[in-house]
Amino acid sequence: MSGQAAKIDGKALSKELLREVKGRSAACVEKGVIPCLAVVLVGEDPASAIYVRNKGRRAAECGIETRDHRLPATTTTEQLLSLLAELNADPTVDGILVQLPLPEAVDSEAILLAIDPRKDVDGFHPDNLGLLMLGKPRFVACTPQGCMRLLESAGVELSGKRALVVGRSTIVGKPMAQLLLQANATVTIAHSRTLDLPGLVAQSEVVVAAVGRPNFIRGEWIRPGAVIIDVGINRLENGKLAGDVDHAGALSRASAITPVPGGVGPMTIACLLSNCVDAAERRAAGAAS
Repeated sequence: MSGQAAKIDGKALSKELLREVKGRSAACVEKGVIPCLAVVLVGEDPASAIYVRNKGRRAAECGIETRDHRLPATTTTEQLLSLLAELNADPTVDGILVQLPLPEAVDSEAILLAIDPRKDVDGFHPDNLGLLMLGKPRFVACTPQGCMRLLESAGVELSGKRALVVGRSTIVGKPMAQLLLQANATVTIAHSRTLDLPGLVAQSEVVVAAVGRPNFIRGEWIRPGAVIIDVGINRLENGKLAGDVDHAGALSRASAITPVPGGVGPMTIACLLSNCVDAAERRAAGAAS
């Protein structure tokens, strides 16, 4: 294969999706339902504050109301559970987003379990992960959902393809593998204990990298013509951002690749807001689930 890999443009695709979300949001408003996302931010983590601000800005552009709950780092698990109980009981709140990571003193697992699964627009609750496993998803985790939309936009036919997911988190790796399986790909999950990762990458026609280690997957490992979805966003010592894939090395071997930044990141926020409007549409229809 010669030439450079095509760019899979997450910025452009996210704009398309956000336009669609805005239209669906307006349709809810016509039925008397204003889509509403409650955002809970605990502590002063700078990256989390930026994410929350970006989500709020995009939500406003789509006609989605956001209600910010900013709590000090000293907030206890019990205090946070009390707030979630209020938000779960509020019929005007469609989605609840608890920004991660939470302070170490807070029981993150208990918090995520406490969110009503019908308002879990992140798709992290065991109920929603279980429904995804059954092929009957209510909410699909936003980053894997964004990755699938990017693959579709690039015209990638997944049926029968060998797909490798590098990373096994419940936020990205595991749900990503389920979505690829449902698209009839043959899926391998690799992780820190995997033997011969270069060999697995070399065999794979689709690679989704989600390990959180900059330039971890070398360009020379990549099968010529493969499609690369790079989930990683890592800040280097020089302040620049790098993905989990050696982008420069991959360009001459892959057929298509997502850039970092501007690839998966914008799609994650767009899919979150799409999930929120899904919940609002169910409320507008008077659905029980």
